[in-house]
Amino acid sequence: MGILDFLTGEFIDVIHWVDDTRDTMVWRFEREGHAIKYGAKLTVREGQAAVFVHEGQMADVFSPGLYLLETNNMPVLTTLQHWDHGFKSPFKSEIYFVNTTRFTDQKWGTKNPIIARDPEFGPVRLRAYGTYVMRVADPAKFLSQIVGTDGEFTADEISFQIRNIIVQEFSRVIASSGIPVLDMAANTADLGRIVARAITPSVAAYGLEVPEFYIENISLPEAVEAALDKRTSIGIVGDLNRYMQYSAAEAMGRGDGSAGAVMGAGVGAGIGMAMGQQMGPWGAAPQAAPSAVPPPPPPPPVEKVWHLARSGAVDGPYGRGHLGRLVADGSFTRDTLVWAPGQDGWKPAGEIAELAQLFTVMPPPPPTA
Repeated sequence: MGILDFLTGEFIDVIHWVDDTRDTMVWRFEREGHAIKYGAKLTVREGQAAVFVHEGQMADVFSPGLYLLETNNMPVLTTLQHWDHGFKSPFKSEIYFVNTTRFTDQKWGTKNPIIARDPEFGPVRLRAYGTYVMRVADPAKFLSQIVGTDGEFTADEISFQIRNIIVQEFSRVIASSGIPVLDMAANTADLGRIVARAITPSVAAYGLEVPEFYIENISLPEAVEAALDKRTSIGIVGDLNRYMQYSAAEAMGRGDGSAGAVMGAGVGAGIGMAMGQQMGPWGAAPQAAPSAVPPPPPPPPVEKVWHLARSGAVDGPYGRGHLGRLVADGSFTRDTLVWAPGQDGWKPAGEIAELAQLFTVMPPPPPTA
């Protein structure tokens, strides 16, 4: 090995770091077997900071730029090395490059449900998840508090601790917010800002900051969501009696035997409501002797409904009483095509016995003035 090769291996004139990963936060410039030459060039790129550690003591922090490692550029390290007395021999220090760019799409989520008191439903269990963005705000503090002597530190090594901080503060914010569960979806942005402010002091102690924080979803247990779906369905149905009548009529038209099941469900619902009224707040009311209890009334008959074809459109369904009023005002005649569940195609109203009576029973003409 020639003298030039020896000098090339002994002295390194250019110190820099090109990050080819997406998750490396700190990278140590390897110095084993190499001495840093006084006057060497240090390149710190945008989105980086260089931290010098000399004999276990934090020396200097360099922001982006090109530096010559000389006395005027390293006041702290110069004092440690006594270069102010003209000593310019090579020195050995650990140089850490810190990535100060944003680390995006970091995941967080609640491992266990959070118990909160909802003003409408009472105690509820909630789960939530989302994303956040973090970056190194104080390279020296981050290096001393978290990294230590790790030669290559990645975002995954700190994300678990950040998630714990987020979940802790999120649980506290949700439990004390007083926002109803049904309104949380409309307030996730405000909740996210509150949580971000709450976690700021904790992450700042590590030399980090969270400039962006998002709540993607807040959910209830599956059983509670199923109950809410039923409640929503009942609200959409509206009048339960009319809905049962219409469902029974549709089932009779299909002829698949489901009409009996629909009627049975209606009877069961009626019996259940009657029992609930009798129970009251103090339990079941006292019952009379079995011989004195009258049998329950039969279910009401299901009214047959009809659809009308008029002017190329379908109207209805209408009951027989409503069709009688249409006959009276002349908008329903014997030639009007009608159809009912179970009927084979459209037919003129005059050919159906149930409707033909509407045209024969007509009121007498009004008396003359």
